[in-house]
Amino acid sequence: MIVIKDPSWWRILFKWRGTALKRIWPRLLVVTLIAVVITIFDLKSGVPFHPDLTPLPFTLIGLALGIFLGFRNNTSYDRFWEGRKLWGRLVNTARTITRQTLTLVGPLAGDERLEPSEEQRAFHRQTVHYVAAYMHCVRLHLRDEDHGELARLLPPSEVTALDGESNRPIAMLQTLGDRYREAWLKGWVHDQHLPLLDRTLTELCDIQGGCERIKATPIPFSYTALIHRIVALYCFSLPFGIMHSVGAYTPVVVAIISYAFFGLDAVGDEIEDPFGKDDNDLPLTSITAMIELNIRQRIGDQDIPPRPQPVDHVQI
Repeated sequence: MIVIKDPSWWRILFKWRGTALKRIWPRLLVVTLIAVVITIFDLKSGVPFHPDLTPLPFTLIGLALGIFLGFRNNTSYDRFWEGRKLWGRLVNTARTITRQTLTLVGPLAGDERLEPSEEQRAFHRQTVHYVAAYMHCVRLHLRDEDHGELARLLPPSEVTALDGESNRPIAMLQTLGDRYREAWLKGWVHDQHLPLLDRTLTELCDIQGGCERIKATPIPFSYTALIHRIVALYCFSLPFGIMHSVGAYTPVVVAIISYAFFGLDAVGDEIEDPFGKDDNDLPLTSITAMIELNIRQRIGDQDIPPRPQPVDHVQI
C-alpha cells in the first residue's frame, strides 16, 4: 500500500511508484506512436484513411465504456474494502483471544493461588505465540507463500506438522481448540468460559473464510476480457475518428484519452485481489507485525520484531 504523509498536489501529480502509469506506459506508448504514424501519413499524403468516419461512434462507445469501467472499478474496490474490513476484524479478534487467554485460563474461584502457576504462565506464552503465528500463517496462506517463517514463533515439531496440510491456518485453529480443551480438562478454564473461547475461534474461522472467498472468486474472466478488448479496440482505433477534427493534435488527444481508459482498466486489475503484493494492495505484512507486537507485549516479551517501515512509500 502506498503511504505518503502530508501529500501535496504537485507531489502526487509527478509520483511514479504506485500509479497506473507504471503499469500502462508500454501500451500507452504504442497507441501514441500509432497515432503519430497515422497523423503524419494523413497530413503528408493527402489521402485520408477514413473519409466517412466521424467522432460520433467514438463518443457513444466512450460513454458506454466509461460506465463499464466505473462499474468494474467499483466492484474491485468493494473487494478491496471488504478485505480491509475483514483484516480489521482479524486484528480485534486476535487482541480479544489474547485477553481471554490471559484472563480466563488460570486459577478459578476457590483456588488457593491467586496468580497463575508456572505451568499456566507457560500455557499463556505458548498460546499467545501460537495466535501470532496463526495471523502470519493466514497472510502466507492468502499470498501462497511458504510457512517457514513460523519457525521463530513455534517449536520445530509444530512447524513440521503443518507441512502436509492443505489449509494450514485451519489446522492451527484446530490445535488452538485442542489446547483450550486440555486447559479445561485440567481445571484451568471455567465451564461457562470455554464456549466464549470457542466462539472467538469460530470468529477467526469466519474471517479467514471471508478472505478465502475473495481470493478464490475473482471477477468473472469473460467480463474482464471484454473490458480489456473494448478498451484496446477503442484506443487503437481512436485516431481514425478524431483526425479530421483535431488534425495534427491527434496524438496528444489520443494519449490523454488512452491514459484515462488504460489507467482505469489497470486500477481495477490491481485492486481486484487485495491480498497480493502490488503497490496498492493491503499491507498484510505490516498488519500481522502489528498484531504480533500488540499481543506479545501482553505477556511481556521483549524480543519482538519491529513493525516494518515503508520502503519508497510502499508498505507491504
